[in-house]
Amino acid sequence: MQSETSETMNPDDQASVEAQSAPATQTASDAPSAAAASASAQRTLTIPRGTVVLAATPIGNTLDASARLVALMEQADIVAAEDTRRLYDLARRLGVHVNGRVVAFHDHNERSKSDGLLDEVETGACVLVVSDAGMPTINDPGLSIVRRAIERGLPVTCAPGPSAVLDALALSGLPTDRFCYEGFLPRKHSERVQRLRALQSERRTIVFYETPHRIADSMDDLLSAFGPDRPMALARELTKDFEEIRRGGIGKIRQSVIDEPPRGEIVLVIGGASEDEAREASSSVLSVDELAVLAIDRALEDGLRIKDAIAEVIEEHPMPDGSLANRKQVYNAVLKIKQ
Repeated sequence: MQSETSETMNPDDQASVEAQSAPATQTASDAPSAAAASASAQRTLTIPRGTVVLAATPIGNTLDASARLVALMEQADIVAAEDTRRLYDLARRLGVHVNGRVVAFHDHNERSKSDGLLDEVETGACVLVVSDAGMPTINDPGLSIVRRAIERGLPVTCAPGPSAVLDALALSGLPTDRFCYEGFLPRKHSERVQRLRALQSERRTIVFYETPHRIADSMDDLLSAFGPDRPMALARELTKDFEEIRRGGIGKIRQSVIDEPPRGEIVLVIGGASEDEAREASSSVLSVDELAVLAIDRALEDGLRIKDAIAEVIEEHPMPDGSLANRKQVYNAVLKIKQ
């Protein structure tokens, strides 16, 4: 996830929503001295030759950078960076000199550049792949070069480290034994609603990324899909000075978003469906003929036009993938029943 400028937030006044702030421990200016203190250890690390290395970079606190990342930044033959300016800024804060060749490697060019970088790997080069923050391939570039390396039989390894997904999951207080990561919620309302409908019967804890300018709309859709009482956590600015975790039911977190809109990077962690919720969501899938019968009954009971009844019934009974049944097909089924 890309970094954004953070701002101080006031503590959450609502007793029903827990808020937690993490004080700063060390500033970025401390990083060069910390890096210098462990310089000898960093330089004794073995740099794998003829290998692609995916390396996690700090998601907020510079001091989360590992000694292995520092050594790789110094000694890799090639550094493929999502944003070269951010790479050099990180190097400056770590007190590291990047000695290898630096190339831009982002969403728009990773497919075209992967084979060229792997040609260098075949000659014995160590190619370090880094994104702006967190682990490459997790909503960041890197997947193309991993796939091509596997196809070409070339070695790939990881230098693991910070991950906003795991950080938020661990801090959420929700079950971590089984979870699914859904990336960013879709931008469009209709696509977002369909995605959430498809997850209504999901028993595992669900993790999403979201942006500040879409968080209010997304919370409305979460409320509609899962109800006000489904437990969740909203994590923002993880590992940064103004880290905050809001915990509570979806309805209460939504209200906190209205009262105090969150700034910076946001991770949403949603509790999985209960056994009853999963059963209810699964049993609500009806065939076209069943929807037609239900629409006829609804029209008679509520005094609705058949087209309005069909629209209501279809909306209430999404398909397993979250999409809605075809209105024309349901209408034709209604006509057949009435013949």
